[in-house]
Amino acid sequence: MTKHDLQARPIWHRQEDAINAHLTVVFASLVIGRHLQELSGMSLKKLITTLKAIKSAKILINGEEVLIPAEIPEGFKPTLQTLKSGY
Repeated sequence: MTKHDLQARPIWHRQEDAINAHLTVVFASLVIGRHLQELSGMSLKKLITTLKAIKSAKILINGEEVLIPAEIPEGFKPTLQTLKSGY
């Protein structure tokens, strides 16, 4: 994963607390990313791309809430179960 994948710009910190906080967030995200890669067996980029496409919605129509469930790709269901049980 690169900076381009995250759509991020360079961050310039001057205070030590800000630098330490930034590094903590970066390393925590790297650890979480590696953990998700190991659990799913997929690259992080492919995992993020697949998860971004899964969306559900709640719509309020005439005072009644309607749920439109997410469409999960058939081959991805076991991966989601693995990720759920990996915590």
